[in-house]
Amino acid sequence: MTPAGPTPENEGIDPELQAAVESAFEEVPDDVREGLAQGSPEGAAGQSDASSSDEGEAGDDPLAQAQAQAAQAADDLARARADLYNLQQEYQGFVRRSREGAASHRQAGAADVVEALIPVLDEIELARQHGDLTGTFETTAGKLESILAEKYSLERFGAVGEVFDPTLHEALMATESSEVTEPTIATVLQPGYRLGERVVRAARVQVANPA
Repeated sequence: MTPAGPTPENEGIDPELQAAVESAFEEVPDDVREGLAQGSPEGAAGQSDASSSDEGEAGDDPLAQAQAQAAQAADDLARARADLYNLQQEYQGFVRRSREGAASHRQAGAADVVEALIPVLDEIELARQHGDLTGTFETTAGKLESILAEKYSLERFGAVGEVFDPTLHEALMATESSEVTEPTIATVLQPGYRLGERVVRAARVQVANPA
């Protein structure tokens, strides 16, 4: 093969060295040339296509699909647990409000019963003070007072000598006395009644004030 003439790309190269390289390249087998050609832009494009094909095949990987499904299932489970928690909180709140409402209704019902029976209780106490509470009447009255005390926690209060408390006592009359140093109950006109801490009726009294 006749050595190529000098070109801008091979100026300064020894013509004999260039001829030897070209001669050696002609003896390279065709399959090796094709392998070398893969380093060209066309070969790189081929490799890029092959890589894209591999990525497409990876999308069909059963393991990858199973992992994606497991992640979705875990997310759905977390959402379901959150919904269940919120539902439980709402139910517990409903139960708490129902119990509080039921207790309030029971207390109101007990107060209504006691208020309706206060005139009867006043008559019983008045008969006791006058010595008229005897026989069967005394037994029946005692049972009634016991039931109200045990079942509804009814308590009668107000006694002579107690310090006057405006939250518990209602003063209907007042006198002055040198025997007291603070307002004190001198006479109980009507006893008071309370259910636990709730005053159903204040005790109506006569108060003795310090002279």
